[in-house]
Amino acid sequence: MQTKLVLQTKKSPFSFEKLANQVYITLKQEDNLFLELDFVSKQKIKKLNSQFRNIDKVTDVLSFPTLDNIKGKILNKKDYPLDLTEDGKAIFIGSIAVCTKRAEEQAKEYGHSIERELTYLVCHGILHLMGYDHIDESDKIEMRKIEEEIMTKIEVTR
Repeated sequence: MQTKLVLQTKKSPFSFEKLANQVYITLKQEDNLFLELDFVSKQKIKKLNSQFRNIDKVTDVLSFPTLDNIKGKILNKKDYPLDLTEDGKAIFIGSIAVCTKRAEEQAKEYGHSIERELTYLVCHGILHLMGYDHIDESDKIEMRKIEEEIMTKIEVTR
């Protein structure tokens, strides 16, 4: 079986398999990884944002990582025995919620397709699950560089 990043997607308007494969390759992963991806309403994302971040407003994407301190690491199932999927074939790295309506608004605002915006938001969310962040400027630059590399390689541009 080929190792990969598997996305369990709910209500997805597009396939993100190409994106998942490129993230996996770019981050040099070797073991199977698994995440949940859900597309939600403005009301749902606002509720999640309020509940988990104490920010009572709509946002575009939220990530809920299950692993800590993994930025830049190659994940191996033997190192995360308590974080495996039920079948033991992959490491569960977390969940992502994307607000489709907010993505539509941003696509219009930025002048590109909804597919491009959703792909970017899912990429951004996956990188958060993999330990990347944008709290300080150097981390933001690093994360944006990886996002752009991935988006360019899968030929989803502005």
